[in-house]
Amino acid sequence: MANREWLRYSQRIAMMMLDRMEELGLNQKAVAERMGCSQQYVSRVLKGTENLSIETISKIEAALEMQIMEPITIRSKDL
Repeated sequence: MANREWLRYSQRIAMMMLDRMEELGLNQKAVAERMGCSQQYVSRVLKGTENLSIETISKIEAALEMQIMEPITIRSKDL
């Protein structure tokens, strides 16, 4: 059940990436270069079947100049 939810989340990220890549006129190879990974990995991510780490999501955000995850606000009382 939890894996199914994560898969849905990965698929939503893939759709967001595809939309943004189209806006920026980027192909998989260009995104891979920006992320510092292989084009094959980007292809797997875009299929929406990869279990994405927070680090990978951060690289996607930087490479495509987009926000996927909401920023976490740290309150001073939590420190």
